Amino acid sequence: MSEAKDNKNITIDDVYEEVSEWHINTGDIKVVAKRLPGGFRTLKWLGMSIWSILFLGPYVQFNGAQAILFDLPQRQFNIFHVTIYPQDIWMLSLTLLFFAILLAAVTSIAGRVFCGYFCFQTVWTDIFTWIEGKIEGDTPQKAIKFDKAPWTLNKASRKILKHTLWLLIGLFTGISFVAWFTDAFQLWHDLFSFQVSLTAIIIIAAFTGGTYLFAGFMREQVCFWLCPYARLQGVMYDQDTILPSYDVERGEPRGRVKKGEDFSARGSCVDCNVCVAVCPTGIDIRKGQQEGCITCGLCIDACDSIMDKVKQPRGLIRYASFKELHHNAPVIPLYKRFRVIIYGLILLLALSGIIYGFTHLSATEFKVVHERQPLYVMLSDGSIQNKYTVKLLNKTKNAIKIHFEIEGIEGASLHELTDMTIAPGKVVPVTALVRVPAEQLNADIIPIVFKGQIENSEMTISYESMFMSPKKQELLN
Repeated sequence: MSEAKDNKNITIDDVYEEVSEWHINTGDIKVVAKRLPGGFRTLKWLGMSIWSILFLGPYVQFNGAQAILFDLPQRQFNIFHVTIYPQDIWMLSLTLLFFAILLAAVTSIAGRVFCGYFCFQTVWTDIFTWIEGKIEGDTPQKAIKFDKAPWTLNKASRKILKHTLWLLIGLFTGISFVAWFTDAFQLWHDLFSFQVSLTAIIIIAAFTGGTYLFAGFMREQVCFWLCPYARLQGVMYDQDTILPSYDVERGEPRGRVKKGEDFSARGSCVDCNVCVAVCPTGIDIRKGQQEGCITCGLCIDACDSIMDKVKQPRGLIRYASFKELHHNAPVIPLYKRFRVIIYGLILLLALSGIIYGFTHLSATEFKVVHERQPLYVMLSDGSIQNKYTVKLLNKTKNAIKIHFEIEGIEGASLHELTDMTIAPGKVVPVTALVRVPAEQLNADIIPIVFKGQIENSEMTISYESMFMSPKKQELLN
């Protein structure tokens, strides 16, 4: 960098412009990433391990049943001892909002870390390329040499093994996905007995083929051309977002290093290209932030290992913000960033709603609908009768028996509805008649309350409705 400063015709802006020229790999070059150990590689494996839940989750049992089951035919989500029905769909909406805003918040703080550590495409691609490396060569040079080698029995057997393992992983992915929506053990029984439904077969086949194609062949091209998140990330970044970045002022001018060479007259970058070799999308981070960067940090591990060898300080490539690198500005705390504050408030509200929903889930869903035709009936004894349809959903795992009463009007009596037994997960509509002596009616519309007491429980349910009556003058006549 000192050479650039000494030359009056060259400025730091010229250096930035020179290193910022980059191109997108359109698939004409196969990216074979080198694997190096390091802190970010370990973190990446830990993040990827979360996806083991996809394979193991459906087989977890709770009280003799599948712990988590999204039962679409029965229109219910069973999560351990909690059952969520369509009536509680607002909780699902808040959950989706929470994760959508969380993704935006994380992106505004630290870039596409979701892509680098948790994304389905990234994780499966990493597994597929790891298998490919073990079978065909664990370095780019070995992999390229293997591909160019003439076909032999050894090469054919390795290719067959690789693609077989890829297809098996895709197959297990599809089966595991379907297992979340049906009894997991029954699904395997149906598969081996050839009794599985056509819908399940189509879904499993789609996941198998999609995983095999995207993770095995398209790889980083999915991130470049198919993923909408890559297109949206630009509006989520700002100058305080920390991203894997190359310190141009420290690194340039770059060049090969010789043993014992003094770094005072040159930059710290030794132009080894290891940061490019380890990148899963094949970009050169030294040319600036790019669309293909999934902020996995593997280039940081690679560069730090080289800096250790040449006895230079680590951090030539590091997580840093635009302001830090270009203006030497201090990092702004998260609580002072307006965008993060807004995201945080939305997350807090959504999470509060989700917690409230789960802690206030009722055992039943109770609704009373007043019949409109007719609004009321005058009986021979002079009393007024209204007709209602009572709908009750049992959201528990056991049958419940409920005793009903009516409140709100003195002398009101409830007919055709006293006790009701409801099976688990069932909605039972029942007709109820409410009769009131005419002398107890002093208005056209009077509020009444249907109350139910669940047997062997202290839980009560209630629903406020209206009792319709003729005009008071008509009653007097």
